[in-house]
Amino acid sequence: MFSYWILPVISGVIWLATLLGLLLHWFSTGRPHYESMAPMQNVAYISDVGAAKLKPLFVAGCIVTTIFLDLSFAADRFLRHRGRLVPNVSLREKVYFGLTIVFAIVGTVGLTCLSGFDTLHYPQLHNIFLVVFIVGYLLSAIFICAEFQRLGKTYRHHPWLRYSFAIKVVFILIEVGLLVGFGVATRYRLYDVPAILEWVIGFIFSFYIFSFVIDLLPAIHTGSGQPYSLRPTDTPEAREMRHGGRGPGHVDPRLTHDSQRTLTNQRHHHHGPAAPKPRTDMRDF
Repeated sequence: MFSYWILPVISGVIWLATLLGLLLHWFSTGRPHYESMAPMQNVAYISDVGAAKLKPLFVAGCIVTTIFLDLSFAADRFLRHRGRLVPNVSLREKVYFGLTIVFAIVGTVGLTCLSGFDTLHYPQLHNIFLVVFIVGYLLSAIFICAEFQRLGKTYRHHPWLRYSFAIKVVFILIEVGLLVGFGVATRYRLYDVPAILEWVIGFIFSFYIFSFVIDLLPAIHTGSGQPYSLRPTDTPEAREMRHGGRGPGHVDPRLTHDSQRTLTNQRHHHHGPAAPKPRTDMRDF
């Protein structure tokens, strides 16, 4: 049985290996000043190192990372649909997950294209795709948090949902804060500060990728095909699911009518005129 949790592990490891390879190469070669760097810049951006000799590594790492990350999203949807993970119980949750997939694809396009359109030869396109990558995956994280927040209310006894939700919320808050600092430092041309922040943002992104291991890991308990243990809790969504969307106080009018008719028939039968007794004829004696 395939272990789906390995998909985000592969994605995260590849991303970490790519970043570490670029960073260690820059340090090991004496921290060179690349052609794409500003004159007053001392710290290279990820894209500066990725635009030089290690561009093939950068491009391949970005592509493989996004492929396995998108496969992780697809595995999550597949396992919930098959009942091997806690399923969605409302249309809103499914919409949230659909938007998660859409913006993850947007982020995939951004990361793939920014690695190909390097900052040395295509600086304007590179910056555009950098924004697409950041916005795409941030919005994807926000919508998956919204989905998990609702799932966590329905399935309160599943701590995995709370853990994953907390990790993703922390990721969003930290990344947004770092991006604000990155933008301010870039605006004031503090070249080394945004370069350092870019490396930090890149490494933190790997922890977001690894958080999907928590999402997919419970599926190992349903590897033999048995459905995930649901035990719905006392929430509006769960009550609606248990009562087929009609609410716990709903009474089928047909059952009420049939019951009333049965009761009426029984009452008439009980209080109706007694059946006449058979007449005794003297000839029978």
